[in-house]
Amino acid sequence: MKSFSFLVASLALVAPAAAKAPALHVSGWARAGVGSSAAYVSVHNSGAADRLIGASSPAAASVTIHDSQNSGGVMRMRAAGAVSVASGGMIAMKPGGLHIMLSGLKAPLKPGTTLPLTMRFEKAGLVRASLPVLPPGAQGPAAGGHHGH
Repeated sequence: MKSFSFLVASLALVAPAAAKAPALHVSGWARAGVGSSAAYVSVHNSGAADRLIGASSPAAASVTIHDSQNSGGVMRMRAAGAVSVASGGMIAMKPGGLHIMLSGLKAPLKPGTTLPLTMRFEKAGLVRASLPVLPPGAQGPAAGGHHGH
């Protein structure tokens, strides 16, 4: 019995510490559109640093992270690649800047509906959100509100 207790205590010493998963909270919205559209999310990270490495939605054939930049008075959009979110930090996507591009919409996104979106993080894995769809030209929801987790 003594050797069994010693074995259990020894295993406890060599067992790896459980990795602390990032605590991500996602809120956001999407713009109504036909063919293509954009979603804007805020990701608050109360855990370890992580990176948003991709996204998908059953509503679109292609979902990519893009950034819009003003270059000599001309707005240009380019793929942004992975986006870091620091421990205790946040990502804030807004019209005219960082956004999630939805291409090849399978049906028009209509105001008053929701867009299912799955974001893929390097450490946290998949984070799902259901974003309200606002009218074309919207700059964001008039009142706050959190969607997703």
